[in-house]
Amino acid sequence: MMLLNYFLEKMLLNYIIYERNEMNIPMLSIADSVSQNALRRPNHPAFINKNGSIVTYKEFVILMNKTANQLQSIGSLEGEIFGLSMKDNVEHVVLMLGIIRMGGIVLPMDVRWTHHEKLSVANFFGAKSIITDEKIENFNTIKIDDEWHRLVSKQEDNGVFPSDIEKNLWLSLSSGTTGIPKGPMLTHKQMILRFIEQCISVGFNEHEINVLATPLYFGGGRNFTVSMLYFGGTVLMYPPPYDVEDLALAVNKYNATSLFLVPTLLRRLLSNKKDNELVFPKLRLLISSGSILHKEERELIQKKLCPSFVNLYASTEAGAVSLLSPYDPPEKSGSVGQAAFMNTFEVVDDSNTPVPAGEVGRIRQKAPWIPSGFYNNVEESKKMFVDNWYFTGDLGKIDKDGFLYIVGRVKDMIIRGGINIYPSEIEDILNKHEYVLDTSVIAWPSKELGEEVAAFVVKNNVINEEDLMQYLKEFLAPYKIPKQIFFIDDLPKSAQGKVLKSELTKKLPKI
Repeated sequence: MMLLNYFLEKMLLNYIIYERNEMNIPMLSIADSVSQNALRRPNHPAFINKNGSIVTYKEFVILMNKTANQLQSIGSLEGEIFGLSMKDNVEHVVLMLGIIRMGGIVLPMDVRWTHHEKLSVANFFGAKSIITDEKIENFNTIKIDDEWHRLVSKQEDNGVFPSDIEKNLWLSLSSGTTGIPKGPMLTHKQMILRFIEQCISVGFNEHEINVLATPLYFGGGRNFTVSMLYFGGTVLMYPPPYDVEDLALAVNKYNATSLFLVPTLLRRLLSNKKDNELVFPKLRLLISSGSILHKEERELIQKKLCPSFVNLYASTEAGAVSLLSPYDPPEKSGSVGQAAFMNTFEVVDDSNTPVPAGEVGRIRQKAPWIPSGFYNNVEESKKMFVDNWYFTGDLGKIDKDGFLYIVGRVKDMIIRGGINIYPSEIEDILNKHEYVLDTSVIAWPSKELGEEVAAFVVKNNVINEEDLMQYLKEFLAPYKIPKQIFFIDDLPKSAQGKVLKSELTKKLPKI
């Protein structure tokens, strides 16, 4: 992979031209590149389904073009926004690329949302229609049913379609559906630059078999899937729900080369692992992102799951920030690595001045694929997109070698009697205990101290609060010790695998 990356980087450097601080790279639009892949290798698998059936590039592009023509035939126009709420299957991707092919803009929607949530997001972002397999009252719905399939089948499999890479591609929601939704508008060019970063940083290429094991609504699942199609690789469709052991069997059966999983699923695989054999012996690359992984977890993953493990620090809004590669030494395991290709980051204080190495501050990044702000949300844009930098909302520190360490979310920091406490530090200690499966530490509103520390723990064996408190006292100062530990069966999590701390806060009694 290192040799491949060397030649790719040299090739890119020969093409990149800097003019007026802008980067001009000759590239195809996303749909054009997928179409070219069908011409180059028409019988190459674009998708492998769970049952082993294959959809070739030729077959996929025919479906994509027919879908685009059907959308145009019912009055859909270039530049219009379309909500997309479908199950995680090949048809979902066909519809997504059909929208993109005819010049529409995709507004991803979680299929699990209620009608109220879908309507709220569609109205806020100004969607023309919601494409779904169910009827949604009080909104223009393009229903995907037998009649839709019949009409699509009658369409031509070619046409004249837009190809401008500066045009808008999709909206990417970065928060839940409560309150004002947030999401940047991304162009073809911005996404293609992210794909190039993936090519350089993790070696994605046309020979890849990448596993879709997360929802397509989730930025990682959607981005990696479309990235595969852009490069001409293959997507093994294995979306949730599934048993992690069945997933492992499928990954090995189909000789998959890369797999993206959120930390929750990695922990589940580790907890099920009983023997000394690798879970993914054939995998070229195991990638994780979405929430903090602790130092010991990286070492266990490389030992028990896959030695070639990448811990990726990225966001829906602004793409990759940094990554910790398999080649980085063990002593850096607690970090999220160094800056991703074409990206730079800084840790700054409240006046946006970079802080010295080792000091905690707010993380911000700059890259050519970062949008200018949130769509239709000026106030939130002013907070997070400042002077061409994007503020991730995380606290971190940089060591002398340029490795970035995540300390926690800015909004999650606990201030107990005027002292700053970082939840990730306490979570890290708790997760090291052999009887602890997962943890989340949050602020507990207190009349006396402003905030106290509360810990929620998922245990995998018999242990009580007193034993865990005693264990914590061996590693933490007294003011960092939780006021109480709450045992819970499962932590509430988003589709991205992030703990929903607001849900845990609701469980806290008043003190």
